[in-house]
Amino acid sequence: MKALKRFYEIGIGVAVFLFFFFFPARERVLSGAREALLLAHWYAREHVIFCLIPAFFIAGAISVFVSKESVMRYLGPQAPKPLAYGVASVSGTILAVCSCTVLPLFAGIYMNGAGLGPATTFLYSGPAINILAIVLTARVLGAGLGLARAVGAIGASILIGLIMALAFHREETKRMAEFSAAPPEEGRPLWQTVVFMATLVAILVFATWGHGTGLWEKIYALKWKLVSASAAALLVELYFFFGLSPIWLFAVAGAAALGESLFPGHAIAFLSGVVLLSVALWHTGGEAREWFDSSYWLARQILPLLFLGVLGAGFFLGRPGHEAFIPSRFVAELVGGNGLLANFFAAISGAFMYFATLTEVPILQGLLGAGMGKGPALALLLSGPAVSLPSMLVIRSVLGTKKTAAYVALVVVISTLCGWFFGAFLGG
Repeated sequence: MKALKRFYEIGIGVAVFLFFFFFPARERVLSGAREALLLAHWYAREHVIFCLIPAFFIAGAISVFVSKESVMRYLGPQAPKPLAYGVASVSGTILAVCSCTVLPLFAGIYMNGAGLGPATTFLYSGPAINILAIVLTARVLGAGLGLARAVGAIGASILIGLIMALAFHREETKRMAEFSAAPPEEGRPLWQTVVFMATLVAILVFATWGHGTGLWEKIYALKWKLVSASAAALLVELYFFFGLSPIWLFAVAGAAALGESLFPGHAIAFLSGVVLLSVALWHTGGEAREWFDSSYWLARQILPLLFLGVLGAGFFLGRPGHEAFIPSRFVAELVGGNGLLANFFAAISGAFMYFATLTEVPILQGLLGAGMGKGPALALLLSGPAVSLPSMLVIRSVLGTKKTAAYVALVVVISTLCGWFFGAFLGG
């Protein structure tokens, strides 16, 4: 065994040496490396602070404060299917987050007793059924694509959940039996949990709110005032619900104010408040420390995999509109027309790329102008925002390889079929 391990290590060393000695496709490799670093840089600036950090705290709160009985009542396998899948899809619609931000929330409800079917419906619906993105799709790419995206995403989210629950019924029955055997939890009053969770969700929604038209743009103009109001409400709740000292609460508010005065732009202010809040929760102990510990555990599990996936996606596919290791002309050439193969390639390409919320619309506008068919455009709209290489790595850590492969395959196949049907019969 030791000799085999030694030969294995030598083989890896030789392969690495030969790669650097010959350095094949130098320009492509260098372009890929550059795009990987720049995508990770962009991701750290645009998504970690305002998207992932609130999501981790929400997921931690779900694990600690939302009883397993409540999760199983509404999202468990014994819950009425219209209720379970309706709640899962609507919850995702309200949050309207990207494929990475939804991951901590998905992990929180799944590990707290949600059935595989409703959990994967929520996992898909969060980034896919984004009301603002659907409206923007209709305005920029046409009403037909906008309507097809809305109907396809809702139908796909429920269909994926139902098939996942059916395919892994035996394993799910065993898993849910373990949750049912656990002793009931004594939680805080329901109204406190509802108010507290709603405040956390409000911070996430307003902090990630993007430009829009009409009402959405009016809300965007008030974005940071709404974030500040939600954060102030959270501090009040921490005092009354968790007994945090007023000194700590003033310290959190003061750190945020100081960060904004020294580094305008909200990011440092938000991060400063989070750091002081984490210290306050740890120092207070009890439920407050449990909340911090649960949020920290999820972040430690998920963040390294996310950044590894972002680097991989950046290296091979690059940022939107930039060239990486795989030439973008290959993608443009393979998604022309409305054939089944073009739809499949669009769906699988979208599944591995990383799309921030709303960025898929201008990308597709350019691809349609370059000859992309409407069917492949819909296929990419259904698969791209819902899953990505970074999210696949995290989902695997929660569900395992087999369930993750099944989930990704369902996303790709259903997106392909929806795109093909739309392009062949409805797209015009």
